[in-house]
Amino acid sequence: MRVLKKKIYVAGHTGLVGSSIVRELQKSNAHVELVLRSSCELDLTDQKAVSQFFMNEKIDEVYLAAAKVGGIVANNRYPAEFLYTNLMIQANVIDSAFKAGVRKLLFLGSSCVYPKHSKQPIREDELLSGKLEPTNEPYAIAKIAGIKLCESYMRQYGAKNNLDFRSLMPCNIYGPGDDFKTENSHVIPALIRRFHEAKINNDPVVSVWGSGKPRREFLYVDDLAKACVHMMAVPKTIFHKHVGPMQSHLNIGIGEDVTIKELAELVCAVVGYEGCVVFDESKPDGTPQKVLNIEIARRLGWEAKMELVDGLRATYESVMSS
Repeated sequence: MRVLKKKIYVAGHTGLVGSSIVRELQKSNAHVELVLRSSCELDLTDQKAVSQFFMNEKIDEVYLAAAKVGGIVANNRYPAEFLYTNLMIQANVIDSAFKAGVRKLLFLGSSCVYPKHSKQPIREDELLSGKLEPTNEPYAIAKIAGIKLCESYMRQYGAKNNLDFRSLMPCNIYGPGDDFKTENSHVIPALIRRFHEAKINNDPVVSVWGSGKPRREFLYVDDLAKACVHMMAVPKTIFHKHVGPMQSHLNIGIGEDVTIKELAELVCAVVGYEGCVVFDESKPDGTPQKVLNIEIARRLGWEAKMELVDGLRATYESVMSS
């Protein structure tokens, strides 16, 4: 008997997270037809184009990993772009998917949606309980809007239309395929690039932004991809029973953090840089601590596998081999 393939659209498939989700779907399910479009082929900020795409393709499931992303420098430099572009992408994809009859969608947010001074480790119900970190507030607001859009569609249309829209909030993601080349990079690729260049150039000192005291949690990208596919496979009644109707998002992380100073030391060791590392305290630190409570994710049967030092090593090896 011929088995019909499920059509799955991965929005943002060329990015760090999207490309890993594609690899995981290809490994884990033979009965999948992946539908992929680059930004050149489909501009997700174009409402008409996105609507036409969904009407034409008859998609069964969506992984919404497309976003404008960047580190603290990029967030400070392009706040309007981070807010506008992400709002448009999310609104167009979620609404067009719904109108075209897509019943299952996974939206990927970020741990930056939580207030700057959240209780640690951060539970899902900390959302909207306080002020955001100013350096990435526009991006965070966009991601909060994405969570609430999925949540609102579930509340208004869920029972009538048998919707199953889910949101995952991962901690800081890193791994092969990240942006290692520009000032817009996140902290791990930025540190890898700077320490590697310093090693090659025999630079005696590398300066790192901030005091080195903030604590952050880092998740290897392939672990996140596994979490996405796993959580999409959790039965609807079980998933939504755990997250609740007014708190529809779920944290994804490892439940442990390190200081930026400790991270810099690990990257130094992996790269083999033997010079001096100094911290520029005139630059912003951002949120003092950010580690996620992942009790619900564990109850739903998922846990990260990659240790930080091993993930850093794999990431650096991918840069060296490219």
